[in-house]
Amino acid sequence: MLTIEMDNFDLGQICRSGQCFRMEQIGENRYRVIAGDMYLELTQEKGIVNFFCPELDFVVFWIRYFDLDCDYGKYINRINPRDKYLKAAGEMGSGIRILQQDLWEVIISFLISQQNNITRIKKCIENICREFGEKKISSTGVEYYAFPTAQALAKATEEQLQECNLGYRAKYVLDTARRVVFGDFIPDKLYDMKYQSARKELLQLYGVGEKVADCICLFGLHQLEAFPVDTHIRQVLDEHYKRGFPNRRYSDCKGVMQQYIFYYELTVS
Repeated sequence: MLTIEMDNFDLGQICRSGQCFRMEQIGENRYRVIAGDMYLELTQEKGIVNFFCPELDFVVFWIRYFDLDCDYGKYINRINPRDKYLKAAGEMGSGIRILQQDLWEVIISFLISQQNNITRIKKCIENICREFGEKKISSTGVEYYAFPTAQALAKATEEQLQECNLGYRAKYVLDTARRVVFGDFIPDKLYDMKYQSARKELLQLYGVGEKVADCICLFGLHQLEAFPVDTHIRQVLDEHYKRGFPNRRYSDCKGVMQQYIFYYELTVS
């Protein structure tokens, strides 16, 4: 176990922020995260966070995953004090971090997320992990399933994926997995692209629209200039930013501001 004291870090807020679907609360102040083929349990009391994992896993994987090397106070301080709405959103969601997730997992997860609610998305992902993912045992003896590889999903039939409750999204997942296996789409190449180029490349995938492409850029590539717009965000823009969101002020951290807004709307509505 490693114990760390941190500012601007709240496991509950991260868990409820809608950016990852394999994180859940399993007890009072206790959470579980499955990321790719990694497993972690954490507890938090105010600013004190306990990571129940080998130190090597923490250094090699979890520091980057939770973006622990970044001071999120600088993003809070960037908010225009005259912007009452964003200031309130930033204060409420000040413990959110933009997770640096596995790109393949993010692509498939947000293909599944379309016209879907968070509870159902989590169930769909749990289903495909159990059906097509590799069974693993954590360092603490917990059995879990890794996120399925492109090769595993490419071997599935559309009917098998539909049985995992994916519905019409099954054909999107199957097409993307097969494109990866056949070499028509290489996710790792996106890491070398700037935001607009990566976004354009993602829009070529079957079933990927502008919002999903932006979610993948933000949560899979950590391109903080991405600003996914769903129904909640559109309503906020229409009500509070009739002249448009202040993109210039937040050009390199719009995605962080988007998460503050999304969490605020999720919490107050």
